[in-house]
Amino acid sequence: MPTDIVIQIDGRPFEAELFDTPAATEILRVLPIDAAPEEWGDELYFAVPVALPPDETATTLVDPGDIGYWPPGRALAIFFGPTPLSTDDRPVPAGAVNLVGRLTCDPASLRGARGARQIRVARR
Repeated sequence: MPTDIVIQIDGRPFEAELFDTPAATEILRVLPIDAAPEEWGDELYFAVPVALPPDETATTLVDPGDIGYWPPGRALAIFFGPTPLSTDDRPVPAGAVNLVGRLTCDPASLRGARGARQIRVARR
């Protein structure tokens, strides 16, 4: 069963859920996470204090709203639109990500968070 979380970007809340997977469970274990996000097109990513290998959910096929863990960067990535590798409106990650969750709010609403300086991920 998914676990509800809230992602606060510069204090603005966005609702999401983490799936019932081993990778998501490890991320839940270290919540809350506070970080300075980076932008890569319509993707926000930031380091998390877990080191996980690729798992059975690892993919480069993601949709707006997907939340992935990128093993090489030990980072959580939130996809809300095209990235520099995209050829259409779908995001394309820099490499395979473990799918760990999904936004339950409108992914396009994260466009208003461009230039964010602080992100916090916590249980709701």
